[in-house]
Amino acid sequence: MRFVDEFRDPELGRALAAEIRQTVDPGTHLKLMEVCGGHTHSIYRYGVDDLLPENVELVHGPGCPVCVIPMGRVDDAIAMAHEPGVIFTCFGDMMRVPGSNGTLMEAKAAGADVRMVYSPLDALRIAKSEPGREVVFFAIGFETTAPSTALTLKRAKAEGVENFSCFCNHVTIVPPLRALLDSPDLRLDGFIGPGHVSTVVGARPLEFIPADYGKPVVVSGFEPVDILQSVLMILTQLRDGRCEVENQYSRVVPYEGNLRALEVMAEVFALRPHFEWRGLGFISQSGLRLSDAYADMDAERRFSVPGVRIADPKACQCGEVLKGVIRPWECKVFGTACTPERPIGTCMVSSEGACAAYYNYGRFSREREVV
Repeated sequence: MRFVDEFRDPELGRALAAEIRQTVDPGTHLKLMEVCGGHTHSIYRYGVDDLLPENVELVHGPGCPVCVIPMGRVDDAIAMAHEPGVIFTCFGDMMRVPGSNGTLMEAKAAGADVRMVYSPLDALRIAKSEPGREVVFFAIGFETTAPSTALTLKRAKAEGVENFSCFCNHVTIVPPLRALLDSPDLRLDGFIGPGHVSTVVGARPLEFIPADYGKPVVVSGFEPVDILQSVLMILTQLRDGRCEVENQYSRVVPYEGNLRALEVMAEVFALRPHFEWRGLGFISQSGLRLSDAYADMDAERRFSVPGVRIADPKACQCGEVLKGVIRPWECKVFGTACTPERPIGTCMVSSEGACAAYYNYGRFSREREVV
């Protein structure tokens, strides 16, 4: 296939769905996790789940970068934004993520200079255009977006831009997956692997899943035909008694990853001993900080921040959604007290959040999922 409409071809989709039904044992119930929030939105935007047999269940994983930011880190960001002379920059989704004392958007309304940017380079341009003020970039995301932050920091250092710093909240994909697999309350039969992250890290880091846990993994693209083919590949492995990492997204993902991007990340970042994930708690070696060579550009060292752990709202069940334990509509505030306009949890905020996907595509109950 060469063109995007082929990856969305209804006939191809139906043919793959028929092959899936022939491959799966009707007497078994299989639960597959799509790790990436981009997959979740494609599944419900295009009705991929409606093409699957009822005994093949898709559940959601912790692959939404906005969703996993804990409230305490949002509070730290708001504290920086209120510092005198600071221009605080972030992606649009992060402006609406609730902390314990409101959002960055509300901080902006209260007088803080908070600006939405589309890339860290936008934030660097602001710093160069306003040399008399401190510009902070709120860096979030998995290994997908970390290289762009790293390259921006390298450019800032090379150009001698001293009023630019980074509030680093980048995270890595392997530790939370291992934490999920070690969880006693979750049974999974296979993984639809993260396509965007794998463009950087490759498929090789996922080999621990079949090696240590005996679960098949297929790195998948994001179009509906991609996802259906990936489901078929997982089911074929299970039928044949195989367990390995396969790369359905080979048109984009090199198995060894983007070596240049990994090299830049290794220079600019270092692993944190621990990092807190919203709803998942602290996970060892799962977050990135700036390396010693770039410590002078670390916003956490330049500014005083609360650094306090804040418990999630009791009504919010983002943690269970991120672990695939419950579906969004099973949360007691989904679609009522918690909506995209007034979110309680991060999963309802982000364009990759599972709750937002269910809400936007009308999935308010189990009955509306089954055909």
